[in-house]
Amino acid sequence: MKNRLLTLTSSKTERLITTFGKARLVGLPDGSLVLRGGQPQDQTAAKEWISLFMHEAVPRFAR
Repeated sequence: MKNRLLTLTSSKTERLITTFGKARLVGLPDGSLVLRGGQPQDQTAAKEWISLFMHEAVPRFAR
């Protein structure tokens, strides 16, 4: 896991919150979260991190 706040270069409306391997947790302008890409173990690590540090968040999962 790389915990960092960065603006995605591909879109000025999305905000990269953190990465888990190849999975990216992205914040959208409407306040929702999307977990994109990654292997199943990357997504599992993301779900565990979200449950510990962002327990109120309900992310969508996109491939």
